[in-house]
Amino acid sequence: MSPAEILATRIRGEYREMPGLQLTFAQARLLWQLDAATCSAVLQILVNEGFLMGTPDGKFVAAPTDRMRPRAREAYLTPLHLRRA
Repeated sequence: MSPAEILATRIRGEYREMPGLQLTFAQARLLWQLDAATCSAVLQILVNEGFLMGTPDGKFVAAPTDRMRPRAREAYLTPLHLRRA
């Protein structure tokens, strides 16, 4: 396994262990102690494979899965100001 694959595996694990984790690029760099180029590359790998997605406010979140209940998946993808009461 390459260093990038090892890092991607670690990050996937952290997102799975902490449902709802939302990190900006800067927060991800600090949490995983990465330089900007490495952090950008691994986040791009995870976005490209569909594990992570970017939010309009610049955070990286785990993409919803088919295993999520439909209502939970809808809430996860809908911005707070558009959610039903």
